[in-house]
Amino acid sequence: MTAPLVVVSSRSFSSGEVDLLDRLRVAGCTVRRLPPDHPLDACRDTLAGASAWVAGVGPVTAEHLDAAPGLRVLARYGVGVDAVDLAAAAERGVVVTHTPGANTGAVADHALALALAVLRQVAPGDRAVRGGDWSPRRGRELSALTVGVVGAGRVGRAFASRVAALGCSVVGHDPFLDEAGDLPLVGLEELARRADLVSLHVPGGATVVDRRLLGLLRPSALLVNTARADLVDEHAVADALRAGRLGGYAADTLQGEGRDVPGPLLAEDLRDRVLLTPHSAAQTVQAIDLMGTMAVDDVLAVLAGRPPSHRVREVTR
Repeated sequence: MTAPLVVVSSRSFSSGEVDLLDRLRVAGCTVRRLPPDHPLDACRDTLAGASAWVAGVGPVTAEHLDAAPGLRVLARYGVGVDAVDLAAAAERGVVVTHTPGANTGAVADHALALALAVLRQVAPGDRAVRGGDWSPRRGRELSALTVGVVGAGRVGRAFASRVAALGCSVVGHDPFLDEAGDLPLVGLEELARRADLVSLHVPGGATVVDRRLLGLLRPSALLVNTARADLVDEHAVADALRAGRLGGYAADTLQGEGRDVPGPLLAEDLRDRVLLTPHSAAQTVQAIDLMGTMAVDDVLAVLAGRPPSHRVREVTR
Protein backbone atom coordinates (compact mmCIF):
# COMPACT_ATOMS: atom_id res chain seq x y z
CA MET A 1 0.00 0.00 0.00
CA THR A 2 1.42 3.40 -0.99
CA ALA A 3 2.07 5.79 1.89
CA PRO A 4 -0.24 8.82 1.76
CA LEU A 5 1.55 12.00 0.72
CA VAL A 6 1.11 14.98 3.04
CA VAL A 7 2.29 18.28 1.56
CA VAL A 8 3.17 21.16 3.87
CA SER A 9 3.36 24.80 2.80
CA SER A 10 3.46 26.60 6.15
CA ARG A 11 6.88 28.09 6.88
CA SER A 12 6.75 27.48 10.62
CA PHE A 13 5.13 24.05 10.69
CA SER A 14 7.07 21.71 13.02
CA SER A 15 9.59 24.41 13.92
CA GLY A 16 8.64 24.54 17.61
CA GLU A 17 9.39 21.98 20.30
CA VAL A 18 7.13 19.22 18.92
CA ASP A 19 8.47 17.21 15.94
CA LEU A 20 5.29 17.00 13.90
CA LEU A 21 7.09 15.95 10.72
CA ASP A 22 8.30 12.87 12.57
CA ARG A 23 4.80 12.22 13.88
CA LEU A 24 3.45 12.17 10.32
CA ARG A 25 6.21 9.83 9.18
CA VAL A 26 5.65 7.48 12.14
CA ALA A 27 1.97 7.40 11.14
CA GLY A 28 3.04 6.07 7.73
CA CYS A 29 2.89 9.27 5.73
CA THR A 30 5.36 10.71 3.25
CA VAL A 31 5.92 14.44 3.73
CA ARG A 32 6.99 16.99 1.13
CA ARG A 33 7.28 20.77 1.32
CA LEU A 34 5.68 23.35 -0.99
CA PRO A 35 6.52 27.07 -1.34
CA PRO A 36 4.46 29.12 1.13
CA ASP A 37 2.98 31.37 -1.56
CA HIS A 38 1.73 28.36 -3.60
CA PRO A 39 2.81 29.27 -7.16
CA LEU A 40 0.80 26.80 -9.19
CA ASP A 41 3.54 25.85 -11.64
CA ALA A 42 5.93 25.06 -8.78
CA CYS A 43 3.30 23.08 -6.85
CA ARG A 44 1.52 21.16 -9.60
CA ASP A 45 3.71 18.03 -9.73
CA THR A 46 3.73 17.59 -5.96
CA LEU A 47 0.02 18.25 -5.57
CA ALA A 48 -0.75 15.59 -8.16
CA GLY A 49 0.00 12.88 -5.61
CA ALA A 50 -1.16 14.60 -2.43
CA SER A 51 -3.67 13.06 -0.05
CA ALA A 52 -3.45 15.87 2.53
CA TRP A 53 -2.24 19.47 2.57
CA VAL A 54 -1.19 21.51 5.60
CA ALA A 55 -1.47 25.05 4.23
CA GLY A 56 -0.36 28.38 5.63
CA VAL A 57 -1.51 31.79 4.45
CA GLY A 58 -0.98 31.29 0.71
CA PRO A 59 -3.98 31.06 -1.63
CA VAL A 60 -5.68 27.73 -2.27
CA THR A 61 -7.74 28.17 -5.41
CA ALA A 62 -9.91 25.90 -7.52
CA GLU A 63 -6.89 25.50 -9.84
CA HIS A 64 -4.77 24.25 -6.95
CA LEU A 65 -7.48 21.77 -6.01
CA ASP A 66 -7.81 20.59 -9.61
CA ALA A 67 -4.08 19.87 -9.56
CA ALA A 68 -4.62 17.57 -6.54
CA PRO A 69 -7.27 15.05 -7.63
CA GLY A 70 -6.50 12.71 -4.72
CA LEU A 71 -6.64 15.38 -2.02
CA ARG A 72 -8.85 14.38 0.89
CA VAL A 73 -8.13 17.04 3.50
CA LEU A 74 -6.84 20.59 3.50
CA ALA A 75 -5.70 21.57 7.00
CA ARG A 76 -5.40 25.33 7.27
CA TYR A 77 -2.53 26.06 9.67
CA GLY A 78 -4.20 28.97 11.43
CA VAL A 79 -7.69 30.32 11.94
CA GLY A 80 -8.69 32.36 8.89
CA VAL A 81 -9.77 30.55 5.74
CA ASP A 82 -10.31 33.61 3.54
CA ALA A 83 -7.48 32.46 1.24
CA VAL A 84 -9.17 29.09 0.63
CA ASP A 85 -11.85 28.55 -2.01
CA LEU A 86 -14.21 26.71 0.33
CA ALA A 87 -16.90 26.21 -2.31
CA ALA A 88 -14.40 24.60 -4.70
CA ALA A 89 -13.19 22.34 -1.91
CA ALA A 90 -16.75 21.27 -1.08
CA GLU A 91 -17.48 20.53 -4.74
CA ARG A 92 -14.42 18.26 -4.90
CA GLY A 93 -15.13 16.50 -1.61
CA VAL A 94 -12.10 17.97 0.14
CA VAL A 95 -12.51 18.36 3.90
CA VAL A 96 -11.21 21.73 5.14
CA THR A 97 -10.05 22.17 8.73
CA HIS A 98 -8.43 24.98 10.70
CA THR A 99 -6.95 25.58 14.16
CA PRO A 100 -9.27 27.91 16.09
CA GLY A 101 -7.90 29.21 19.38
CA ALA A 102 -4.39 27.90 18.84
CA ASN A 103 -2.80 31.33 18.48
CA THR A 104 -5.25 33.40 20.53
CA GLY A 105 -2.87 34.19 23.37
CA ALA A 106 0.05 34.82 21.04
CA VAL A 107 -1.81 37.39 18.92
CA ALA A 108 -3.37 39.11 21.93
CA ASP A 109 0.08 39.42 23.53
CA HIS A 110 1.50 40.85 20.31
CA ALA A 111 -1.25 43.44 20.02
CA LEU A 112 -0.51 44.51 23.58
CA ALA A 113 3.21 44.69 22.82
CA LEU A 114 2.57 46.90 19.77
CA ALA A 115 0.26 49.17 21.74
CA LEU A 116 2.81 49.68 24.51
CA ALA A 117 5.66 50.16 22.05
CA VAL A 118 3.80 52.91 20.21
CA LEU A 119 2.63 54.60 23.41
CA ARG A 120 6.17 54.76 24.79
CA GLN A 121 7.90 55.36 21.41
CA VAL A 122 10.15 52.35 21.90
CA ALA A 123 11.40 52.00 18.31
CA PRO A 124 12.11 55.73 17.73
CA GLY A 125 13.80 55.90 21.11
CA ASP A 126 16.04 52.96 20.26
CA ARG A 127 17.03 54.56 16.96
CA ALA A 128 17.75 57.87 18.68
CA VAL A 129 20.00 56.33 21.33
CA ARG A 130 21.97 54.42 18.72
CA GLY A 131 22.53 57.77 17.00
CA GLY A 132 23.78 59.36 20.20
CA ASP A 133 20.59 61.24 21.05
CA TRP A 134 19.55 60.64 24.67
CA SER A 135 16.77 63.26 24.72
CA PRO A 136 13.85 61.75 26.65
CA ARG A 137 10.67 61.01 24.74
CA ARG A 138 7.38 61.61 26.49
CA GLY A 139 4.75 58.89 26.15
CA ARG A 140 1.38 58.05 27.66
CA GLU A 141 0.37 55.45 30.20
CA LEU A 142 -1.84 52.65 28.94
CA SER A 143 -4.01 52.67 32.06
CA ALA A 144 -5.06 56.27 31.33
CA LEU A 145 -6.61 55.31 27.99
CA THR A 146 -9.95 54.11 26.72
CA VAL A 147 -9.28 51.16 24.42
CA GLY A 148 -11.62 50.24 21.58
CA VAL A 149 -11.55 46.60 20.47
CA VAL A 150 -13.01 46.01 17.01
CA GLY A 151 -13.91 42.32 16.88
CA ALA A 152 -15.06 40.40 19.95
CA GLY A 153 -13.96 36.92 18.93
CA ARG A 154 -11.34 34.88 20.77
CA VAL A 155 -8.43 37.22 20.11
CA GLY A 156 -10.39 40.43 20.62
CA ARG A 157 -11.71 39.26 23.99
CA ALA A 158 -8.25 38.03 25.03
CA PHE A 159 -6.74 41.43 24.17
CA ALA A 160 -9.58 43.21 25.96
CA SER A 161 -8.98 41.18 29.13
CA ARG A 162 -5.27 42.05 29.04
CA VAL A 163 -5.74 45.81 28.74
CA ALA A 164 -8.60 45.79 31.26
CA ALA A 165 -6.30 44.06 33.76
CA LEU A 166 -3.84 46.93 33.27
CA GLY A 167 -6.47 49.47 34.24
CA CYS A 168 -7.90 50.56 30.89
CA SER A 169 -11.50 51.38 30.19
CA VAL A 170 -12.48 49.05 27.34
CA VAL A 171 -15.32 49.12 24.81
CA GLY A 172 -15.86 46.77 21.90
CA HIS A 173 -17.61 46.53 18.56
CA ASP A 174 -18.45 43.41 16.60
CA PRO A 175 -20.49 43.34 13.38
CA PHE A 176 -21.60 39.76 14.06
CA LEU A 177 -22.32 39.70 17.81
CA ASP A 178 -24.93 41.31 20.06
CA GLU A 179 -23.06 40.58 23.29
CA ALA A 180 -19.55 39.55 24.31
CA GLY A 181 -19.56 38.66 27.99
CA ASP A 182 -17.82 41.32 30.09
CA LEU A 183 -16.87 43.40 27.04
CA PRO A 184 -19.49 46.12 26.45
CA LEU A 185 -20.34 46.50 22.78
CA VAL A 186 -21.10 49.81 21.08
CA GLY A 187 -21.48 51.00 17.50
CA LEU A 188 -18.32 51.45 15.46
CA GLU A 189 -18.72 55.23 15.23
CA GLU A 190 -19.24 55.54 18.98
CA LEU A 191 -16.16 53.41 19.59
CA ALA A 192 -14.11 55.63 17.30
CA ARG A 193 -15.24 58.77 19.13
CA ARG A 194 -14.54 57.33 22.61
CA ALA A 195 -11.30 55.42 22.11
CA ASP A 196 -7.75 56.66 22.62
CA LEU A 197 -6.44 53.40 21.14
CA VAL A 198 -8.22 51.15 18.62
CA SER A 199 -7.15 47.54 18.08
CA LEU A 200 -8.47 45.52 15.13
CA HIS A 201 -9.43 41.86 15.55
CA VAL A 202 -12.00 41.15 12.81
CA PRO A 203 -11.72 38.97 9.68
CA GLY A 204 -10.52 40.57 6.47
CA GLY A 205 -12.47 41.18 3.32
CA ALA A 206 -13.75 44.71 3.86
CA THR A 207 -12.24 48.05 4.83
CA VAL A 208 -13.06 49.06 8.41
CA VAL A 209 -10.73 52.02 8.91
CA ASP A 210 -11.36 54.48 6.09
CA ARG A 211 -11.09 58.26 5.83
CA ARG A 212 -14.50 58.76 7.43
CA LEU A 213 -13.70 56.63 10.49
CA LEU A 214 -10.29 58.25 10.83
CA GLY A 215 -12.08 61.60 10.92
CA LEU A 216 -14.01 60.47 14.01
CA LEU A 217 -10.90 59.53 15.99
CA ARG A 218 -9.15 61.93 18.33
CA PRO A 219 -5.99 63.40 16.78
CA SER A 220 -3.87 61.67 19.43
CA ALA A 221 -5.51 58.26 18.90
CA LEU A 222 -3.43 55.19 18.13
CA LEU A 223 -4.39 52.35 15.80
CA VAL A 224 -3.16 48.74 16.11
CA ASN A 225 -3.78 46.05 13.48
CA THR A 226 -2.80 42.43 14.12
CA ALA A 227 -5.62 41.06 11.96
CA ARG A 228 -5.72 41.66 8.19
CA ALA A 229 -4.11 44.36 6.07
CA ASP A 230 -7.24 45.03 4.00
CA LEU A 231 -9.10 46.24 7.08
CA VAL A 232 -7.23 49.54 6.74
CA ASP A 233 -7.08 52.12 3.97
CA GLU A 234 -3.30 52.56 4.19
CA HIS A 235 -3.21 55.70 2.06
CA ALA A 236 -5.81 57.31 4.32
CA VAL A 237 -3.83 56.33 7.42
CA ALA A 238 -0.63 57.78 5.95
CA ASP A 239 -2.43 61.04 5.13
CA ALA A 240 -3.93 61.22 8.64
CA LEU A 241 -0.53 60.70 10.26
CA ARG A 242 1.05 63.45 8.15
CA ALA A 243 -1.81 65.83 8.88
CA GLY A 244 -1.62 65.21 12.64
CA ARG A 245 -5.07 63.61 12.71
CA LEU A 246 -3.75 60.26 13.99
CA GLY A 247 -1.17 59.77 16.71
CA GLY A 248 0.41 56.54 15.50
CA TYR A 249 -0.10 53.25 13.70
CA ALA A 250 1.24 49.79 14.55
CA ALA A 251 0.63 46.68 12.47
CA ASP A 252 1.72 43.10 11.97
CA THR A 253 0.61 43.10 8.35
CA LEU A 254 0.67 45.35 5.29
CA GLN A 255 -1.06 45.17 1.94
CA GLY A 256 1.36 43.68 -0.56
CA GLU A 257 3.62 42.39 2.21
CA GLY A 258 6.63 40.46 0.99
CA ARG A 259 6.67 42.27 -2.35
CA ASP A 260 9.25 44.78 -3.51
CA VAL A 261 6.69 47.56 -3.97
CA PRO A 262 6.86 49.95 -0.98
CA GLY A 263 3.47 50.83 0.47
CA PRO A 264 2.45 54.28 1.77
CA LEU A 265 3.15 53.37 5.39
CA LEU A 266 6.78 52.52 4.64
CA ALA A 267 7.60 56.11 3.72
CA GLU A 268 10.70 57.44 5.45
CA ASP A 269 8.92 60.48 6.88
CA LEU A 270 6.52 58.18 8.78
CA ARG A 271 9.10 55.89 10.39
CA ASP A 272 8.69 57.46 13.85
CA ARG A 273 4.89 57.20 13.74
CA VAL A 274 4.50 53.74 12.17
CA LEU A 275 5.65 50.55 13.87
CA LEU A 276 5.64 47.32 11.83
CA THR A 277 6.38 43.67 12.53
CA PRO A 278 6.74 40.92 9.88
CA HIS A 279 3.48 38.99 10.30
CA SER A 280 4.82 37.45 13.49
CA ALA A 281 1.92 37.87 15.93
CA ALA A 282 1.17 34.15 15.97
CA GLN A 283 4.82 33.12 16.00
CA THR A 284 5.37 31.79 19.49
CA VAL A 285 6.70 28.33 20.28
CA GLN A 286 3.47 27.45 22.06
CA ALA A 287 1.21 28.65 19.23
CA ILE A 288 3.31 26.91 16.56
CA ASP A 289 3.17 23.62 18.44
CA LEU A 290 -0.57 23.85 19.08
CA MET A 291 -1.47 24.91 15.52
CA GLY A 292 0.64 22.10 14.11
CA THR A 293 -0.72 19.51 16.51
CA MET A 294 -4.33 20.43 15.74
CA ALA A 295 -3.64 20.33 11.99
CA VAL A 296 -1.91 16.94 12.18
CA ASP A 297 -4.65 15.48 14.41
CA ASP A 298 -7.25 16.41 11.80
CA VAL A 299 -5.15 15.20 8.86
CA LEU A 300 -4.61 11.81 10.44
CA ALA A 301 -8.28 11.58 11.42
CA VAL A 302 -9.50 12.18 7.86
CA LEU A 303 -6.92 9.82 6.36
CA ALA A 304 -8.11 7.15 8.81
CA GLY A 305 -11.74 7.71 7.87
CA ARG A 306 -12.67 9.55 11.07
CA PRO A 307 -14.32 12.99 11.36
CA PRO A 308 -11.89 15.81 12.16
CA SER A 309 -12.33 17.91 15.29
CA HIS A 310 -12.01 21.32 13.63
CA ARG A 311 -13.84 21.11 10.33
CA VAL A 312 -14.69 24.38 8.60
CA ARG A 313 -18.31 24.85 7.60
CA GLU A 314 -18.77 23.80 3.98
CA VAL A 315 -19.79 26.38 1.40
CA THR A 316 -21.62 25.61 -1.82
CA ARG A 317 -22.04 27.83 -4.85
